[in-house]
Parts: sequence; structure tokens; C-alpha cells
Amino acid sequence: MDKIRPSELDRQLSAGEDPFLLDIRRRDSFRNGSIDEAHNVPVYSDLQRGDDSTFRDQLDEIPRDEDVVVICKAGIVAKKATAILNEEGYDAATLLGGMSGWNGYQNGTIGYKLRSLLWRAVG
Repeated sequence: MDKIRPSELDRQLSAGEDPFLLDIRRRDSFRNGSIDEAHNVPVYSDLQRGDDSTFRDQLDEIPRDEDVVVICKAGIVAKKATAILNEEGYDAATLLGGMSGWNGYQNGTIGYKLRSLLWRAVG
């Protein structure tokens, strides 16, 4: 599992297949809006700069026996965290589009619908 679309995550959450939601955004961004039950490990800025040491130091906060969905602002920095988690033996995926994608999905925006078509075309 490398990536997950907002619609698939919504289906899992609705079906009670609750993955561990790891939101790596800054605390203020997390407080201003997050997915219910998400856990905040604010390492976005560090990973964006290429420093993964803080994130690696906090891996013990992430359960190894659950699927993990990594969330950031737009899904780009979350890919770095997902790669580290998978390298360390976790079953992790990046939420495509991050919180922007999630909010677009929840609100049914045209931007989300176009992005969703692109994701389907790319595979």
C-alpha cells in the first residue's frame, strides 16, 4: 500500500476498518482542521528540509500492527514519511492530495473531481 485516495479512506473509515491516521503537518495546521481520530506528529517542516531524524525518533508513537495513512497538506511531503515507514517495516500509504484532497473530496469540489480523474488515468 503506497497511496490511498480520499474516497477509499472514507470507505474504510465508514466500514470500521480504521487505519492509524498519521498527520505530519504543523500543530497549528492540525488544530485548524484534521480528519477525526488522526494523530499529529508534526514533522512536516523537518521532512520538507530533508531532515528525517526527528521523524525516525518518533516512530515508537506509530503502531506497527496497523495500516498507517500519512497525511500532510497536499500529499507531497507525506510521501517521504510513507517511504520511511515502509522501509522500517510498516504498512503505510500516503493520502493522495493530503488534507487539500480530503477537503475537496468531502466538499465535492470540481478541483477534486478533476484530480480524481487524473489519478485514475495515471493508475
